[in-house]
Order: sequence, then C-alpha cells, then structure tokens
Amino acid sequence: MAVLRVALVAGLGCVSPALAQPAAPAAPASAATAQPALLPVPPALRGAWFDGECTAPRAMLQVTARAVVRLPSDAPARLIRFGETRRQQAGAQTDWHVGIGRGAEAPRILLRGDGTALQTAEPDAKLRDDRLPGDTPLQSWHRCPSPPPAFAALHGEGLAFLGSLEVLEAACGGASASPAGCVAAIVQEGDVSGDKLLSVAEIARMVRGMTWVLAAAEDAAPEGVMAAGGGGLLAGVAIARFAMESLDYDGDGKLSAAELGQDRAVFARALGSEGGRPLRLEGVQEGVTLLRTLLDSTILGQ
Repeated sequence: MAVLRVALVAGLGCVSPALAQPAAPAAPASAATAQPALLPVPPALRGAWFDGECTAPRAMLQVTARAVVRLPSDAPARLIRFGETRRQQAGAQTDWHVGIGRGAEAPRILLRGDGTALQTAEPDAKLRDDRLPGDTPLQSWHRCPSPPPAFAALHGEGLAFLGSLEVLEAACGGASASPAGCVAAIVQEGDVSGDKLLSVAEIARMVRGMTWVLAAAEDAAPEGVMAAGGGGLLAGVAIARFAMESLDYDGDGKLSAAELGQDRAVFARALGSEGGRPLRLEGVQEGVTLLRTLLDSTILGQ
C-alpha cells in the first residue's frame, strides 16, 4: 500500500518523483479538483485507550488525527486509516466522529467521548449511513497512567511511527508540500537525539516502525506483528546502512536535511554546459559495467 510519498522503505531520502518535479501552473479556481481536508479526530480523543485492567488489558486502541488501530492482546490487529471523515448527529448525546477507511471494504468506525472516556462502534458494512450506529454494539475505553509493558514492547515503535507517518504525508503529499519541507519533516520525525541529524539507529527505527504499520494494515495477529518486528530489526539496519553509505556525503556517520535533499530539493546543477559534445552512451555503459565488475571482484570478493 502506498502509505508514504517518500521512498522511506527503499532507502530513506529519495523524495517522491512527483515532488521532485517543478510545480505545475496553478489551475483556475473554477477548475480546482483538490479534495477537501479531512475532518481530524478531536485532540481530546487521540492517544492510547484500553479495555480492561491497566495491568493486563484485553485490548488497546490508538487514535491519531486520521486513523485508529485496535490491538487486542490475543487477536489480529486492525488498522483503519481514514480516507473520509464526517460528523454524525446523535440527538441529545455527543455527536459521533465517523472515520471511513480506504479500499473496497471501506470499514467505518464511530468515536465519541472526552479526554477520560471513549466509546467506539464498528457497524456492519450493510448498515446505511443515515442509520448509524443502529444496533451496533458500543465498546467502552479508558485511559491508563502508562502503557502496559507487554503492549509497549510490542507496539511502541510502530505507534510512534504511525503518528509520524501522518506528519510526513502532510509535509510530502499535502496541498502545500515542497521537497524542502518534506526532507525537513523526515529529519524532524526521525531525530530522536535532538541533533537535527539522522543516525543509522534513527533510520533503522523509522524502518521498523514502517514494518509495524504494514503488518497492522494486513490485520496481523500478535505473533505476526512480532515476526514483522523481528524482520524489521534486520531490514532496518540494512536499509539504514545502505542509506548512510549512499547519502552521507561528508562522511560524519549521520544524515542531515541537506544530504537527504541533495539533488532532489532543487535542480541547481541541471543547467548543463555550452561546451563539449554528447558521449556515446553505449560506451559509457560498458565502462560502468567494467567498473562494477572490478569492484565486485576486489572489494566485495565476489
């Protein structure tokens, strides 16, 4: 699923081709086709919610501005990222916030509450919108002082990245997105140490978080999420080291926003020169192949 318009999983630092192109002329207002911004989940409803005792909850529900993920202790995860949202009146009671997922199934979830208590309903697909929530069972959730260790260990990094993902989508694919803003957002969301640079460990953390999101989107069981996390440990380090070797131009062992945006944020060196004549590209390809073979046999020992 195309959840990020930054090539984060493929190497971290390659800005989306769509963002790397010069901006197209603005369309007249009458021809504008931009989709309206989603109605975000109220801030009071966001964060971690639990069902059952805080020491051993039956399930956890994480609510972000544009998504919810339900994490039962012994059943598959369920991630719903909203493609559409709206308010649903509930008479004398608090209105529902309705989130509708993407895809053919278009799952719906209704939320209402305040900062201390939350109710949710996940209606059957056949129930008409004007009859929501109907007879759909209501689920009650409450806050806990701190996340239970088992949930924190299994889901902590993934949940952190789920929030970061929405920030990156806004910075890299929103109406006001720009290559420079996209790169800055990657560094800001990945920078744990606060030095405004990305280390191998910080890049690996983002990759592990993305692996978790992908597993949750596939409704993985807890053991599946754990397996994805194990794979993410190896893949995260491998991708992080590849990104570092590919983009760390000053050799300091960390990636800056400037290095991530090099040749991507601005086409500053794409103007060419008046002198010279075109090379025969076939000959260049032969030279590249020869160099690659030499490197493989000497440096890599292949």
